[in-house]
Amino acid sequence: MSEKKGFFQRLANGLSKTRDNIAASFDSIFSGFSSLDDDFYEELEEILIMSDMGIDTTMNIIEDLKRKVKEQKIKEPEECRQVLIDSIKDQMKLDEHAYDFKDKKSVLLMIGVNGVGKTTTVGKLGSVLKSEGKKVLFAAADTFRAGAIEQLGEWSNRIGVDLISQSEGADPAAVVFDAVSAAKARNVDVLICDTAGRLHNKKNLMDELSKINRIIEREYPDAYRETLIVLDGTTGQNALAQAKQFKAATDITGIVLTKLDGTAKGGIAIAIQAELGIPVKYIGIGEQVDDLQEFDPDSFVNALFEKGEE
Repeated sequence: MSEKKGFFQRLANGLSKTRDNIAASFDSIFSGFSSLDDDFYEELEEILIMSDMGIDTTMNIIEDLKRKVKEQKIKEPEECRQVLIDSIKDQMKLDEHAYDFKDKKSVLLMIGVNGVGKTTTVGKLGSVLKSEGKKVLFAAADTFRAGAIEQLGEWSNRIGVDLISQSEGADPAAVVFDAVSAAKARNVDVLICDTAGRLHNKKNLMDELSKINRIIEREYPDAYRETLIVLDGTTGQNALAQAKQFKAATDITGIVLTKLDGTAKGGIAIAIQAELGIPVKYIGIGEQVDDLQEFDPDSFVNALFEKGEE
């Protein structure tokens, strides 16, 4: 519990830029308005958009709030603060199968553009799973980015997880083929594949992902499949655009949001989940191994709106 509380505190600290961006406005709107009129909702809308929740998500949240205010016959702005917070939490709930991959023989693809912290996330997630007693194997299938194989190799040595790799520039699908064979032979619980973030063009990248997926389906049809996209929380709406591009090319089962400790745009976590219907499953708030943890919507929204943990 203390570890979780420590993470919550770091999360709250990490989201301070977002909170500073919206907290004063948020407080003033609930204390400054005497009635729930059009001006109130307009101002609230502006605050939510400022935190990078996006227009569509904001409109949905406002509509939901108006409906609940009417149903519950709420008259005072202060009374609808908690209704708003609860409504946002409801949008971010994870279903009961969100982490099923951890309890099955599974292959996890880590996708995302270069620079978002993808390879580091592979290392951190491997560490988390190993600490939970899982046998983990890494596949260095990001063979095009200079230094990516060495970077994953360092993680593999640091946390004691085996690595399957070939030389730089090798065919990523061939690396995955070798890794799948090794995962079956060694009775691995979770095979985590680091994939290329950029090739000569977008079509090349998406073709490469399709090829990798076909190999896994053919060679390891019984494996549970998980595809996590890593997004940089500091890039706001750009992260949403990236997720949309990848979603068009492959089936994404979850989101890892990194670098949330340096952003004034923490609302993007809410926007991505609401607009794409893909759940945030992990969040990263720093450089340490334990700075990647499973996503807890309650803690996140509390941290966003400066509400201490219950």
